[in-house]
Amino acid sequence: MSDNLNKSKKYKALSLFANVGIAEARMKETNVEVVVANELLNERANFYRDMHLESEMICGDITDEGVYHQVISKSKEKNIDFLIATPPCQGMSIAGQLKENDPRNLLIKFVVKAIIDLKPKHVLIENVVGALKTYILDDGNMIKIVEYIKRELEPLGYFINPIVVDVADYGTPQHRKRALFLISLNKEWIPPIKQKKITVREAIGHLPSLESEESSEIPFHIAKKHNDRHILWMRNTPSGKTAFENKEYFPQKAGGIRISGFSTTYKRISWDKPAPTITMANGSISSQNNVHPGRKLSNGKYSDARVLTLKEIFILTGLPEEWVPPLWASENLIRHVIGEGVPPKMIVAMINTLPT
Repeated sequence: MSDNLNKSKKYKALSLFANVGIAEARMKETNVEVVVANELLNERANFYRDMHLESEMICGDITDEGVYHQVISKSKEKNIDFLIATPPCQGMSIAGQLKENDPRNLLIKFVVKAIIDLKPKHVLIENVVGALKTYILDDGNMIKIVEYIKRELEPLGYFINPIVVDVADYGTPQHRKRALFLISLNKEWIPPIKQKKITVREAIGHLPSLESEESSEIPFHIAKKHNDRHILWMRNTPSGKTAFENKEYFPQKAGGIRISGFSTTYKRISWDKPAPTITMANGSISSQNNVHPGRKLSNGKYSDARVLTLKEIFILTGLPEEWVPPLWASENLIRHVIGEGVPPKMIVAMINTLPT
């Protein structure tokens, strides 16, 4: 915990676009407590309620006047002085279509409006790196999101520090680059010093090997079922490699016709560096960088011909040991929301360097 942390000051926070609260999973390690949250989707809002009993979740569309008024009124009632916002990023993401007129990009305006209405002492906005280059339409003109935020908030006394971080530099054994807006009244918010990176081996190397459909005594360390062709290809694929590099057991259709695809698919992650970004499609062997690193066997094949288990994903995302999703949540839902979530150790590192 940083020496800059003002231990005598406790902040009450509003979380906008809260998802299921992955970003808030380690808030107890900071001097910030989220007491009001907003999420559009009812299933995720219920997930959040089960995980964050101390916070009042308001489910609904923040662009709806009634919902917005409810969020702001409740925030004022609870004396909010910190705001965290993670607006949907698909309109700005390289994984999306990078549409400058994507209506999701305009959601940043509701974050700024909430800041103006609530006047919190500190604000943390998180998004994809593309947010720093994205333009939005404002009064008939195109303006960069960065410039829009500065134009609206600097006259109120806010210091705006837009930065790009890799969560692997802040205690998370996963590479995931994000744009952050560190916003604070009266003083610039400086990010913390980078930490030593944690490798996949250091993070999950202690967990027992599993093959398709196998389970262990460790909660959530259960292997998904995969089809025989995928298993065959991955059994013949070394750590850090894609099955497309195999001379014989490469991804193919019936009859041996080679399947075309990206070199990041049908790929095992590496043991000796942080994991690649865990995406929403982390349950599919044919998607991006999802297969366990595996261990070479005496017969020359490789173990763990499967995607990462939920337990492995929890660890590589930096979730606390006691983090347990609701019993009603399906595996697909859990995988999806973690793929969209913000690794919480990075959030803790930023909050613990709040300017005093």
